[in-house]
Amino acid sequence: MTSTTLKFLTLPAGLVLAASMLSTASHAQQVYRIVGPDGKITFSDQPPPAASNAKVTAGSSESARAASNASLPFELRKVVGQYPVTLYTGENCVPCGSARSLLAARGIPFSEKTVSSNDDIQALQRLSGDSSLPFLTIGGQQLKGFSDSEWTQFLDAAGYPKTSALPPNYRREPATPLVAVAAQPAPAERPAARPAAAAPAAPAPAAQNPAGIRF
Repeated sequence: MTSTTLKFLTLPAGLVLAASMLSTASHAQQVYRIVGPDGKITFSDQPPPAASNAKVTAGSSESARAASNASLPFELRKVVGQYPVTLYTGENCVPCGSARSLLAARGIPFSEKTVSSNDDIQALQRLSGDSSLPFLTIGGQQLKGFSDSEWTQFLDAAGYPKTSALPPNYRREPATPLVAVAAQPAPAERPAARPAAAAPAAPAPAAQNPAGIRF
């Protein structure tokens, strides 16, 4: 079994990860890092409500996953619904590349979550108990480190076909960070007050009539 262990970078002072952000056990739930207008940082497994107008820079891929899975054959789509596969990877991780190649060669529809930031590493530790990569989940089953034989055994047990059954038009969703960042916009600035209109100039006094005639 091969794996790569991540190390923490220097964390900003006061950054705390909420224990509830990964309360659901194992499969591909997106984690959101939400920055409020006051600069307060919170973590959640739910995206910010639409009413908050929060800007999500790396949002959940649920819609992309649903669109990709809709084209799958019925039996494969059924297995994916029961035992979704999620691969957690990092940069410069050779075993991660081997893990990705195994899933792709077998035609396994899977989601990929990248682990690179401090927030990602903390989330991975909450989820798996350590920071080793690659990390795979098949439904509720967690597999730490890459092992061709072990992964194959669990994929077989879940009911995934041994050879690819993906349709020619299938496109896997792109990899996304494990922790998505959502920033709420600052309050809108009030428009600058318009300068008061200048008062119309008073008419110049009429020149006196030398003849003394008044109108």
